[in-house]
Amino acid sequence: MQHPNREQLRRLWENALAEDGFENDVTSLLVINEGIAGSAQIVARQAGIFAGAIIFDVLKEAYAQRITVRLQVGDGDALKADTTIATLTGPIRLLLGIERTLLNFLQRLCGVATLTRQYVDAVAGTRAKIYDTRKTVPGWRQLDKYAVGCGGGQNHRMGLHDAILVKDNHLAHIEISELLPVVSEMVNEASRLNPPPGFVEFEVDSVEQLDELLKVSGIDVILLDNFTIDLMRKAVARRDALDLAGKIELEASGNIVLNNVRKIAETGVDRISLGAITHSAPALDIGMEIETGV
Repeated sequence: MQHPNREQLRRLWENALAEDGFENDVTSLLVINEGIAGSAQIVARQAGIFAGAIIFDVLKEAYAQRITVRLQVGDGDALKADTTIATLTGPIRLLLGIERTLLNFLQRLCGVATLTRQYVDAVAGTRAKIYDTRKTVPGWRQLDKYAVGCGGGQNHRMGLHDAILVKDNHLAHIEISELLPVVSEMVNEASRLNPPPGFVEFEVDSVEQLDELLKVSGIDVILLDNFTIDLMRKAVARRDALDLAGKIELEASGNIVLNNVRKIAETGVDRISLGAITHSAPALDIGMEIETGV
């Protein structure tokens, strides 16, 4: 699981507060007398999976002398409706000032974790693992992937810099008959990179391309782009017939939804990657309930 860089996360938090006008909350200045203290319950209003312990760590650092934070759940925990996630104690003006920003962070993170867990549960008992993609909210890459991990999913490459994924657009100019020598040279060059890439992966959109890439030593993963269920089974059989199971992983991607992910996993693929768990995750309903005089 990717763990967000704390310094970058703190900047993201502060930028979000600034966007919300945190320094000039005219409503609270008008309505709440200075010095009034109280507590705030952070409550899940619907069932889901929790992700966001790191956000409460930020609160502890940013408001160490002003807010007391008591987190009552852990990352990856299942939440029932009306579960109290955390209790914050401190000045009411401050609690109200951070309310929306805090809930925005938590609702997004828990939403991603919850949807991810649904996919993970759907493929349970198969060899397939659920992977995220780079289809994340701009500026939220680390947090989105952190939430995927909290939901039991796996993180694909963080970005363009840490692993090699040669896609169809990279190979569009290469005929199948030329694929073997060209790809072999690419893999050789990749092996000389410093630092070495996390993995070397190639995307194919036909069984013919797959057959050529299975001849290349040094490829870690082959991505089966928009393959049908039947073609995925054939791809797994071809890979296994060459005694390459455990040496080259096969990854399914494209047109994957909850209704078909189990069938895809049952073809024998090792990985299933989908953007939906980050680009289409609905926010989990989470609210803040404040009590004064505590």
